[in-house]
Amino acid sequence: MDIKIRYYSKTGNTKQVAEYIGLGLDIEAKEINDEDFSTSCDLLFLGGAPYANIMSAKLREYAEKIKKENVKAVALFTTSNWSRRTVKALRKILTEKGIFVFDDFLYVHMLKIKSSKEKSINFAQNILEKYKNIK
Repeated sequence: MDIKIRYYSKTGNTKQVAEYIGLGLDIEAKEINDEDFSTSCDLLFLGGAPYANIMSAKLREYAEKIKKENVKAVALFTTSNWSRRTVKALRKILTEKGIFVFDDFLYVHMLKIKSSKEKSINFAQNILEKYKNIK
């Protein structure tokens, strides 16, 4: 099974959570910078945070490039002080293309990043089990 973890992070918070997710799956998390998303994967973990309560343009552009034929399912994660807008915006972009997005998502408050390791690992493993059941 081909699983990828991609994120966009300005402050390092989302990067840390992505790395925790990677620990749960034994996969390296990678930043979306300049990546061509023409390769395929079965399951994509995708995350970012809102900046000034808006999803970053770079993350939006990346999500808009994802093609239904390249990704079977997506699990979303976000970090912020209070907003889950990034998850809502990503979900809208992806589901409008017909891409399956899990209802479950991971939200980690920006002040609880360091203590979110177990929560992030559990999220990754739970999504993986759910993916195996929908296949």
